[in-house]
Amino acid sequence: MARFAMNKFEILPAVDVKEGKSVRLKQGEPDEKSIYGSPIDCALDFQKAGASWLHLVDLDAAYGVGNNSKVLLEVINSLEIKVELSGGINNDQSLSRALATNCDRVVLSTLALENLVWSSEVVKKYGDKIAVSLDIKDQKLAPRGAITKGGDLFEAISHLTSVGCSLFIVTDVTRDGNLSGPNFELLEKVCEFTKVPVIASGGISSLADIEKLHSMQKIGVTGAIVGKALYEGAFTLAEALTLVNS
Repeated sequence: MARFAMNKFEILPAVDVKEGKSVRLKQGEPDEKSIYGSPIDCALDFQKAGASWLHLVDLDAAYGVGNNSKVLLEVINSLEIKVELSGGINNDQSLSRALATNCDRVVLSTLALENLVWSSEVVKKYGDKIAVSLDIKDQKLAPRGAITKGGDLFEAISHLTSVGCSLFIVTDVTRDGNLSGPNFELLEKVCEFTKVPVIASGGISSLADIEKLHSMQKIGVTGAIVGKALYEGAFTLAEALTLVNS
């Protein structure tokens, strides 16, 4: 099976929304957060800096403690760039709400994979409109907001690949938000196992990380979601875009 073609390696700056504000969590823990102000202001700043995509996340929906639908819609409507929408999308109601925003891509949550029949039908029906989030800890699925442990990572990948999934977003949750560097070994294992393209997420801390991920494009890593490194000033979005587009 041929890899899903992307015109270029994409850098997707992240705006995570909790209680109406832009935040970043540490290792996915809701109580370990840094607040960065208005989601719309953050998104517009990324657009101004040259982003082609925005990764927009409803953290309250992801953890089942509410939602930020109004804020998300305001962000999407304020932008001229593409938006992929994530956070708690794991059933018909949340999927319909996400699709109604007219975002460019919807990311099914890892929790949705507890119902592979439903997830598979969504993937088959909507095609490239759907990406699947693979939140991972110790090579096992680790759904955010779940009480029980997730299922087998590679069984889920195999099944979703077989039904035509167009994109996986791979996150090592132990590295998410702590600037410790991506889990390159995990990304390599996933890319060895499936021909479905992968967007890397979690732990990106430097332009060297971006450069290494960009070099992995040949094995199927077609983009990177960057959050805390941008907010903390480790590098600028413009610098990252220049690196991958040069």
